[in-house]
Amino acid sequence: MIFIIGFVLFLYIIYGLYQHFFPASNIDPRSKYVLISGCDSGFGNALAIEFDKQGFNVFAGIYSADSKSVVTEQLSSRATIFLLDITRQEDIDSAYEMIKRKTNTLHALVNNAGISTRGHIDWITMESMRQLMDVNFFGHVAMTQRFLPLLITKRDSRVVNISSAVGLIAPPSAAAYCASKYALESFSDCLRREMFAWGLRVSIIDPGLMRTPIIQKRNHAAHEIGTHLSADVRERWGEEFLKYHSEHLKNNIWVKLAEDPIKVVRAVQHAVMSTAPYIRYRPGWQSMFVYFPLSIVPAWLADLYFEKMDTLPVLPVGINNQMKS
Repeated sequence: MIFIIGFVLFLYIIYGLYQHFFPASNIDPRSKYVLISGCDSGFGNALAIEFDKQGFNVFAGIYSADSKSVVTEQLSSRATIFLLDITRQEDIDSAYEMIKRKTNTLHALVNNAGISTRGHIDWITMESMRQLMDVNFFGHVAMTQRFLPLLITKRDSRVVNISSAVGLIAPPSAAAYCASKYALESFSDCLRREMFAWGLRVSIIDPGLMRTPIIQKRNHAAHEIGTHLSADVRERWGEEFLKYHSEHLKNNIWVKLAEDPIKVVRAVQHAVMSTAPYIRYRPGWQSMFVYFPLSIVPAWLADLYFEKMDTLPVLPVGINNQMKS
């Protein structure tokens, strides 16, 4: 068994080296159209700029009207910038009609828009859980379903879904976000297998923590976690535990070691432009060497890792009360 595992790993490494040193050729971007959601900032903004530079006709969906002037200045006259809230079907339908007037064929749809939230399951509201699922999952499903007719008018079109390394392994205090990414992973796998006959390529991007605005929002969210809890939840966990937990999230080692987002941009660029795109991309060392290995080891071993990483110097008040009784 050890020999078989070693041989498989050897073949995997050889294949990876072959792909690195003998990459497949790229497509010609001229006269091809790419649609990207969430171009206000972060990955989406960087991707819109990159694909515009490469010569694609970029459809850049932005969430806030305040972003339009900035994004317009960043892109060439080929690009089309428009308001797009992927949780609103009317926005998606309007985008479809606008794009269909310009072209009958999309080369790529990049589902990028996303939000994040933190907190134990006992702390988060169902409203915030539904909001996060609406953006990170249902919005991308709605976009994909609506634009499929323009994608499958020719073979070799692409759907690229920006997921996360926590779509493979779920750390504590991230249930809502992880659930949305797990859902997006399975949706992507089903879509790819359903679209074999049409020649539609589906790629999944699974980055670790990157230095994007979502990191700054994460730190703010860590500070705000304890401010909206009900009285009974606060009583169960205790003010001291909540304070330590907030500090622990802000000082998380993986947040401090967040990587350059250009790694994600290059992965998406390959997925859109290569004549042989990969099914999954794990940009960055966190995704490749931390989260991915944790997702394939026995569950008890991953549990042990997270238990050690998330142990705080204080216990919840409710546990202290149990120990005293």
